[in-house]
Formats: sequence, structure tokens, C-alpha cells
Amino acid sequence: MKNNDLNQRRQQATPRGVGVMCDFYAQKAENATLWDIEGREFIDFAAGIAVLNTGHRHPKVVAAVASQLEAFTHTAYQIVPYASYVTLAERINALVPVSGAVKTAFFSTGAEAVENAVKIARAWTRRPGIITFGGAFHGRTYMTMALTGKVAPYKIGFGPFPGSVFHAQYPNALHGVSSEEAIKSLERLFKADIAADQVAAIVIEPVQGEGGFNAAPAGFMQALRALCDTHGILLIADEVQSGFGRTGKLFAMEHYSVQPDLITMAKSLAGGMPLSAVAGRAEVMDAPAPGGLGGTYAGNPLAIAAAHAVLDVIAEEQLCQRANELGHHLVEVLNQAKASCPQIAEVRAQGSMVAVEFFDPQTGEPSSEFAQAVQRRALAEGLLLLTCGVYGNVIRFLYPLTIPDAQFRQALAIIQRALAA
Repeated sequence: MKNNDLNQRRQQATPRGVGVMCDFYAQKAENATLWDIEGREFIDFAAGIAVLNTGHRHPKVVAAVASQLEAFTHTAYQIVPYASYVTLAERINALVPVSGAVKTAFFSTGAEAVENAVKIARAWTRRPGIITFGGAFHGRTYMTMALTGKVAPYKIGFGPFPGSVFHAQYPNALHGVSSEEAIKSLERLFKADIAADQVAAIVIEPVQGEGGFNAAPAGFMQALRALCDTHGILLIADEVQSGFGRTGKLFAMEHYSVQPDLITMAKSLAGGMPLSAVAGRAEVMDAPAPGGLGGTYAGNPLAIAAAHAVLDVIAEEQLCQRANELGHHLVEVLNQAKASCPQIAEVRAQGSMVAVEFFDPQTGEPSSEFAQAVQRRALAEGLLLLTCGVYGNVIRFLYPLTIPDAQFRQALAIIQRALAA
């Protein structure tokens, strides 16, 4: 079987709306390495879009899934429950940065988690309004498309979207948006679009994912928490991409002195198995009536088993500490490259949630062309990278935190050459 043959078959068999980045097909993968069907080897700095903090097929994850496979694969938790769901909820409750009594419910995808967080917030507050931010990405379902603050490619041709959703500015110093201006944009919404007492929740990524790995400043998060408290609004942290060690802490919200009311998670929660969750203040989580939350596959037992193993691996292999160490080395390389690469506008990092943003040095405008060129050069040397950002001018680095040191150094050398080229 050849990649070219499969590409032709894919174009005939699947719709163009499912965009595919690579023109080769996976055959197998191990930790941070992926091989295609023609035997070519790649270093994976995409990790299934931030899903593999513990790497491809971590032995503990594989063993946990295999063990569960021998017991049962599905009952629907709402029909016949199982202990592993309860024990994972207990573990998550003890780990999330939410004080007091906490409860957790499991779902299948990040978008599903965010939608259910909105349902819970509306049930608790009896209010309709939801505020998110420009540059945000929360999913591809209709509710989460409405919440997402980026039109192309996610919203084109799909409207109208659910109502009572409003967008404020996300602080971004490089693009001229201060924390103060971002807070003012919320206050303008209260004046012009929806009264504060009609807002159920503000949903924020503490570090924007698709938006370009922009981390919310500490002062902004404190002001946002105060604003929510003043108006009785819930604060929902979307940690689908930033969770499970990526930022150097288990959750990015642990970098702040304030806490959310609800937190959503998915991606690296289950090491490649489809699992998401909403955790939060127990009284808020209990707002929906029985039957109001759930789903046929929500909290699938194979995925639950994988998540237990992921939490074990993160603790045993000290992956939060390793995220800080790896991120530090990558940032050093990117900052050194600035001297010979004038297109680098900014290097951003929180642990191993690292990104580099490119501008055209002649015009001062964002340069998606340069980001794509770096991506192509790296791929030609066997390194998978992803772009992101509202303008598509950012490269993000999503290597498994379990990547061997020698392979990480090899990848850094490829990045240096791609930037220098």
C-alpha cells in the first residue's frame, strides 16, 4: 500500500470538509515516534493535537486498556454503572484547582465537555448568556462553534449559531490588547449587548490553544474572577488543551491565585482514548436534574481505564517537572534563533505549552506564509509541527512529555535549521 494511492481513495471516499494536514498515513507509533505505511519515521510534535502528553501507546496505558477489554467494553454508565468511573471522578475531584466539595462528570469529547459546562452553568444560574473571547476555540458542534472566536475555517457556511453568546477581547500585548482593555470590552458588552445579571458564565482558556498559546496575565484573571463574583457569573476554565501537565502544572489554572467554578478537560486525559470531563463546585454540578447529563458513550470504561493509567504516569514520571525542563530548553533554542530570524515576533511559553509567532519584518503584519514554510521545512526533515493563531502565523510545539532526551535534541536541531533556512 502506498500513500499516493490512499490519498486518491481518500478524496473519493471522504468529504473535503474533513481537512487533512499530512499526505502520508500512519502505520504505527511509539512514544514520540510515528511511522507511515511506507516505513518513513517522524518525530511527533503534534501528538494528535495535544492528546499524547504521555506519548503514543505508553505501556501502562496499553496494559490498562487491555485489562479492561478482558472485563467489559460498554454498559452505558447511566444504565449499569462501574466502579472505575467513580474512582476516577474521586481522583479528578482531588486534583482540580477548585476548593471545597467537587464533583466530576465524564463525556467523550472536548466540545461535549464545554457544552455540558454551559448546560450546568445555565441550570445553576437560571440565566441564558455566555461570554467567551476572540481567538478562542471551544469545539466544532453548534454551541461550541458559537463560543469559538475564530471564523475560518470553523464557522464558514454553518450559521446561524445559537444565541445569547458574546465575545470579549482576550488580552494580547503583542497585538495591542492590554488586560485593562480586555476587561473594558466585557464592561462594554454589559452596556451594549447583555445585562450582567443575564450572564450565566464566562468561558476562558487560561492559555488559548488554537488562538496561539496566549496565556492570560495574572492580573487579568484576578480582575475576571472579581467581575464574575460581583455579578454572580460563573467562571469556566476550558483546559481541554492546557491540562494534564502541559503547562508545568497539572492544570494551567494552578498558575493563578484565583479558581474557576467549573473546569473542562479532555485530550491528554486518557492518552489517546476518547474521554472528557467537567469538574467543579459540587452544588453547581448538581444543578441539572437526573438525566440532564450523560451520553451513551460518556465515560466509556476503556477510556476511563486509560485515564487512571495516565494520572499514574504523570505522577510517577514527574511529567509536570519534565514539562518545565523541556520547555526551558526549547525556549532557549527559539530565543537564540531570534538573532538570525527577524520574522520571530515573540516566543511564548508556560511549561511545555510553547509557541513562536511570526511577522513580516518589512510590513509588520502577521506572516502565516513564514509559519507554513517553517512547518514544511521541519516536515521535510521528519518533524511534525502544527500551526495555530487567529492569523495562522504561530507554530506550537506539542511533543509528548515522555520524549527521550536524545530525540528531543534531534528535534531541536531540526527546528533550528528550519528557522535558519
